[in-house]
Parts: sequence; structure tokens; C-alpha cells
Amino acid sequence: MTLHIGFLLFPGIQQLDLTGPYDVLGSLPDVKLHLVWQDLAPVTSSTGLVFTPTMTYADCPKLDVLCVPGGSGVGALMEDTGTLDFLKAQAQTVRYMTSVCTGSLVLGAAGLLRGRKATTHWAYHDLLAPLGAIPVQARVVRDGNLFTGGGITAGIDFALTLAAELYSEAAAQLVQLQIEYAPAPPFDSGRPDTAPSHVLEEAHKRTAESRRVRGEIVARAAARLG
Repeated sequence: MTLHIGFLLFPGIQQLDLTGPYDVLGSLPDVKLHLVWQDLAPVTSSTGLVFTPTMTYADCPKLDVLCVPGGSGVGALMEDTGTLDFLKAQAQTVRYMTSVCTGSLVLGAAGLLRGRKATTHWAYHDLLAPLGAIPVQARVVRDGNLFTGGGITAGIDFALTLAAELYSEAAAQLVQLQIEYAPAPPFDSGRPDTAPSHVLEEAHKRTAESRRVRGEIVARAAARLG
């Protein structure tokens, strides 16, 4: 039986949040991938790549997996009634509800993280708790049928973990080998606890404004959720 896997597409999406898991899950046998948005107009990622949705919310079938990537556009999504209603409706029937990076904040705004363990990008991790989540610092966090991945590159780890759940560890390992996923970064700066202090300081400066804006959005979402 074909597995239907949907990825939420939206303006300002972080392309690697989408394309990393997309490549992993698209390498599995007998799957059909869908790029879902409110309409079929092309959308531009946060770094300028253009993607074309393959179906709308209205046309989307019941999915086996729904993944919400993150990106600069998540703030608008967190207050978009159509998107939140779509997520809540799919959550009633989807086999696995998932996210990568700050996509988990959108799930939180839809009320889908309350009382559940979750993770997100390190710079926005403290925004999970106000949305009712139980924050966990990890690359991949599972709570029942909820899978959340950490920041950006963790989407590949998340997708391999999900692949093992959907098929088997052997199937996931085969995909890992096919895509030659064997990270060996030239610097140990991938986490705030290992990055040099001056690098971390600059990273905080660059996210300060988005943290302020998202903090306000999270506060409104938390108040709405009660």
C-alpha cells in the first residue's frame, strides 16, 4: 500500500528543512510525496529557491505522514486560521504528525503539542513551553505518533528515524548509505554549547529580532489556546 507523505509548503520556508527529509523519505519504496499549500501558486524559500505546491489544503487526502518544516515564514503560519485548521483536521487521522526546526512552533500554535515532548531549533527552544509542550534538547524527539526534529540539518536525522519506523532499520540504513549521510563537519560549532563564544554572540544578534517577533506571536497563540 502506497504511503502518502505530505510536506507543508509556505512562503519563507527553510529549504533544507524541506529538502533534507524529502530526499530521505522519497528514497523509500512505494511512497508518494505531496507539497501542500493553500493554493498552487509557486512559493519562495527564505534563501530564494522557488517551490511549486502539488496540492491544496482542500484537495489533500488523509495522509500517513504530515511534516511541517520551519523557516522565516512560520510566524505568519502560526496565526493563519486556514493552516491551523488544516493541521488540526489532519491530526485526527494522520499516522504520524511531524515537524522540523521551527515547524514545531506551528504545531504548537495549532494546539498539537500540549502535554507532549518536542524539540525545535536551539535559538527558539524556550518558545515551546508557552505552547504547552514539554521541551527536550535532542536532535529527534518522539512522543507517541509525534516526531519533532531539531534545527535544519536535524531534519535528515528525523527522516531516517521515521524511515526506520515506517519500514525497518535496514531500510533506513540503506537510504543513509545511498545519500552518503556520514557527517564530519570541519568545525565543532553546530551547537551553542560547543560554538566559540564570539560565534554564539553573533548568532544571538542575528536571531534577536525574529525571537522578539516570534515571542509575541507565541504569547498570542498561548493566550488563544488558554
